[in-house]
Amino acid sequence: MRSEPAVTTLVPTMATVEAVRRELDDTVTLSLALSEPSLTPTPGQFAMLWAPGVGEVAISYSGVGDGSRVDHTIRDVGATTRALTTCEPGAELGSRGPFGRGWDLSRLPGRRLLIIAGGLGLAPLRPVVEAATAGTLGTSSAQLLVGARSPDAMLYRDEISTHWASLEPQLTVDHATDTWKGGVGPVTIALGSAIGDPATVEAIVCGPEIMMRVVARELMDRDVAPDAIQVSLERNMQCGVARCGHCQLGPLFTCVDGPVLRWDEAEPLLAVRER
Repeated sequence: MRSEPAVTTLVPTMATVEAVRRELDDTVTLSLALSEPSLTPTPGQFAMLWAPGVGEVAISYSGVGDGSRVDHTIRDVGATTRALTTCEPGAELGSRGPFGRGWDLSRLPGRRLLIIAGGLGLAPLRPVVEAATAGTLGTSSAQLLVGARSPDAMLYRDEISTHWASLEPQLTVDHATDTWKGGVGPVTIALGSAIGDPATVEAIVCGPEIMMRVVARELMDRDVAPDAIQVSLERNMQCGVARCGHCQLGPLFTCVDGPVLRWDEAEPLLAVRER
């Protein structure tokens, strides 16, 4: 039986917007300073962000900081996210968390790490990318593969071309422009040259559900074990503490049992339609 949630996970901590960085036309990264330091998030976890007077929404950490300063990359898709993406520095927001199960980084030492992102799925992977770039994960090697709809929809373009260049990023788009020099097609077109010895691979994958299905299938077709593939599932998380039931997926609540699952755990559950 799960224990009762701590009071601190039910009451928002106020946070000040320290910086706002425009990533895409509809997407910003907010850097927040929390008034009361919380537990340091682990990569892959999320917070419930509260826009006062508007609502609360689950947003992954795109920068984990030290628990008192964190980043969230947010796309404007509704009333609450619009309120968050239009914040100015100095604005006050509420934050509950960290919640959920993050990426299992304990599996990575000595392994070849493939970080595979589609669209906004690069945001929950950003802390792992930064750790891989810094060489703190203990991997034998690491490579970044990113897919996007078009070049102007590619998240963190400056970081990819500068700070993350050591990960030999392989970039693909569905629809290219005349100036695009990367791949054209699904992100899986780069897998053949990226895998190497499949027995040594650990893949961390985040993006639209259909993209993760295709990537996982392609990895397994190339002999990567399903328990060496981690994915992050997006469901309708509204409480963060497995009480509202909105994010139930089969026997799991993705807010506490996920969002990160191994593919051998996730695959049978994805046949369950979200309501």
